Amino acid sequence: MAVRAVVIEADGGSRGNPGPAGYGAVVRDPETGEVLAERSESIGTATNNVAEYRGLIAGLEAAAELGAAEVEARMDSKLVVEQMCGRWQIKHPGLRPLAAQAAGLVSRFAAVRFTWVPRERNRHADALANAAMDAAASGVAPAAAPVKAAAREATVVRATGTDPATTPASWEPRPTEEATRLILVRHGETERTVQKRYSGRGDVPLTERGRAQARATAARVAALAPSVAAVVSSPLSRCTATAEAVAAQLGNPPVRTDDDLIECDFGVWEGHTFAEVREGWAAELDAWLASTKVAPPKGESFVTVAERTGRAVDRLRSAYPGETVVVVSHVSPIKLVLRDALAAGDAFLHRLYLDTAGISVLDLYPDGGVAVRSVNDTSHLTDA
Repeated sequence: MAVRAVVIEADGGSRGNPGPAGYGAVVRDPETGEVLAERSESIGTATNNVAEYRGLIAGLEAAAELGAAEVEARMDSKLVVEQMCGRWQIKHPGLRPLAAQAAGLVSRFAAVRFTWVPRERNRHADALANAAMDAAASGVAPAAAPVKAAAREATVVRATGTDPATTPASWEPRPTEEATRLILVRHGETERTVQKRYSGRGDVPLTERGRAQARATAARVAALAPSVAAVVSSPLSRCTATAEAVAAQLGNPPVRTDDDLIECDFGVWEGHTFAEVREGWAAELDAWLASTKVAPPKGESFVTVAERTGRAVDRLRSAYPGETVVVVSHVSPIKLVLRDALAAGDAFLHRLYLDTAGISVLDLYPDGGVAVRSVNDTSHLTDA
């Protein structure tokens, strides 16, 4: 029996980029999670991106054989997802025929949606791809799994999520293209950070110590990056003051503000300590801690914050290819950028500590790869 809708999970990779390569694809029933089909194959020597496209094509072919009308394709390759959605150009000539083949398969369905997922949510396809890569390295090709008969009709489950870049394994060589480097700086100390109070949209100025931290951070940034294309800041004064100190150290490039870098709106919790929120809004606090989809009363959820910080990062990647940008923001936006860069789960947000005036560095590559170079560097703060 033909199925109405399916979920495809696809992945691919190589040992060396290029190197022995393979792909994996899984087709599931979106209601039950039942595996309807598996595909994997060793493809000789190829790049990661070629293997990822081959995995997508294999998944779409399997879905078509099952007679699916609606498809959600989930991949941990930002490059393939963005290119198939038409948001990124396909510059590499070797990928264009594969993208065209995938687009031809897409046209056979009534509806297709592409969704980026973290690597840990793509484990089945990743395991198939790794087995195929191992087989390619040994010269033995694994047998492709057959398409199973579908058991029932299903409806599409619409997945949601942020759109961060994938994190390459540390032993994989990076592409030859230059990365856009983001130097992420949390603003200096304020009275509310000292008192450990929720400080969201309230425009709280730096303390005297916070201004000293900003100057020390500026010197550290100048040592890390003598040449900076831009300094971009949250519009709140604790960030712009920190950004202006950095800019002064770098020869006074203009400080540009971006509203998408502003701190989370903590709503009625603004100005309160955690203990005060626990006492006054216990149920709401528990719900907020349990899910990034939940907002504080009259506030903003971390899902919403992640969407806008993701937009800001994408704009910087596009506007400053191969250049270095200093980004001055707040604890929540920076944590969310790092969570997505590391393809980490939401528990990461409550386990990572970011000091005032701490520095984190990440590189964003044109192929969608990300390399996190440092997190919460405070070596420049003598009293940290």
